[in-house]
Amino acid sequence: MSRKVIEVEGPKWVAQGIITTEQEQRLLALYPIDDKAIGLLPLLGSLLVLLSALSLIAANWQELPLLVRFGILLGSVAGSYVAGEYFRRRGNTQLGMGLVGLGLILFGTSIILTSQMFQLIGYDVTGLVAWGVAGVGLTYLYRSRLLFVMTVAIGGIVQGYNTEALGAFSYATAVFTALTLGYYWWRYPDALLGAVLATGLLWQAGLLIGVLHIKITWFFVAAMLIYTFGDWQADRPAGRALQGPPLVAAFLFVLGLAIFGEAGSYTDRLRPPLLAYLAALGAVLVLSLLGKKARGRLGSATDWLLLLPDFYLPAGLPLAVAALVVLYAYTGTLLWRAHQEQNPDRVTLGTVLFILTTAVAYFKLTWGFMDKSLFFLLGGILLLSLSWYLRRRAVQTTAPAAPPEKL
Repeated sequence: MSRKVIEVEGPKWVAQGIITTEQEQRLLALYPIDDKAIGLLPLLGSLLVLLSALSLIAANWQELPLLVRFGILLGSVAGSYVAGEYFRRRGNTQLGMGLVGLGLILFGTSIILTSQMFQLIGYDVTGLVAWGVAGVGLTYLYRSRLLFVMTVAIGGIVQGYNTEALGAFSYATAVFTALTLGYYWWRYPDALLGAVLATGLLWQAGLLIGVLHIKITWFFVAAMLIYTFGDWQADRPAGRALQGPPLVAAFLFVLGLAIFGEAGSYTDRLRPPLLAYLAALGAVLVLSLLGKKARGRLGSATDWLLLLPDFYLPAGLPLAVAALVVLYAYTGTLLWRAHQEQNPDRVTLGTVLFILTTAVAYFKLTWGFMDKSLFFLLGGILLLSLSWYLRRRAVQTTAPAAPPEKL
């Protein structure tokens, strides 16, 4: 419900006798006119003037005295924070946090420009890590989702710069991001922040794999460790959101094996020492199962089907077929759980993934062996049969018990 709906539909409801004129006015009073949008106009005008001034300063940056440039950097950062706090205290929280976020961006820019002005040569990312520390501090201070997302992005930028420009991985950045923002998410669970945090940590894990030049499948040990923290989270939507990016990465990996597994030209990059890999992944699996049991979610253990190490099979058709079997097993159990939980969104997701898997199976395995119409017929029958069975099970599960007969 919004004020616009009441303004449009209210007269009709009054004419039909659903509500009275007095009730219409009382409803309108519950949704006052938003003065914040009107107040944005002068602010936007001021920002345009500010951008014009910044453009002029940037064009003449090198010609300005050193102290003037340094003063401009400090003034812009302090001005953004002061303006953000001003608007936040006046009740315009979104605008205030936007200006605080702008101050955080300017702080990082100031670190870079200061090092250039004073010709500081850095052989590590200590200065940029301070940018991430500032982001974490502001996130805890304001409890802002925007600042949380920005800080995750800052951590990824700092790590990317370190690996690309310096050829090293900053373990301090990775651990600091995981501990500080992970604890914040754990204390204030949020679905969006969980997905963002998991994505940022996966990015850093991928950079670590690249720097160490190890088998890329070690990535999934770190990915499923992130997934496991979602199992221990009491807030189910937040926990599931944290688990989303690792599962997406695992599904895409298995899908890639199904599509390109026959080539076999890259399989040597996928196979770490078998015992060491299984031991590490098994330890994470145990932690995950313990968390699922503690939270009463053992049914979701089928997510681990995507982590079956089928890439140890011989390259070629056996590897492609094994990957398709894993995909079918995962999508089938996903549909099963979705119908058991009566979750229409997950039913849709499971159906889409099932159809995608079937399409890959067709183009990879049956293109030259089966008539197209026969394949689609069998695929449709399989999907309809699965849907009928799951609906039948759902009806049997939710059907009320018959009343006892009277003697």
